[in-house]
Amino acid sequence: MNILLHVCCGPCSIFPTKSLTEQGKTFTLYFFNPNIHPYKEFRRRLNTLREYCDFRHYQLIVDKSYPLEETLRGMLNEPVVRCAYCYRVRLEQAARYAREHGYDAFSSTLLVSPYQKHDLIRRTGEEMGKKYGIPFFYQDFRKGYQEGVAISLELEMYRQPYCGCIFSERDRYEPRKRKPAVSSQKQEK
Repeated sequence: MNILLHVCCGPCSIFPTKSLTEQGKTFTLYFFNPNIHPYKEFRRRLNTLREYCDFRHYQLIVDKSYPLEETLRGMLNEPVVRCAYCYRVRLEQAARYAREHGYDAFSSTLLVSPYQKHDLIRRTGEEMGKKYGIPFFYQDFRKGYQEGVAISLELEMYRQPYCGCIFSERDRYEPRKRKPAVSSQKQEK
């Protein structure tokens, strides 16, 4: 099976590529991430990924398009959760590219992160697979997340401090609202 593996960054590619290699799958990494903001961050993540691909001798295809205005509009207009737009645009592009270039299936390293909306990624990938007539190769890579983190630290890879979009960058600086602690008097009732 020849898989087009959408990849969001170098560290997130570590475990999925290891797992696919162990399964005897052939894959090509595909970088398409117009959601990453600012552009300087986009370049830094791409450069880290390129270095890792060179180190591991992985084939990498890069789509450098950066439609910032379109991406921001799409996220702002998403009715339920902004991540849905982000997943959809990237997985749709991966499905389209995989179909047009003769791959057997497509997948994404987004499935490695315990911080992503896993079920939404899977559902979106399957929808895009149906739309473009190419299977979405699903595998829950989260079990290898910590292994990937350890390897990325050992290799001194750049590890980004937020998901990628301007909203996730903002969210990391905002204090989290915590639910008020229940007083001991209320607990006794």
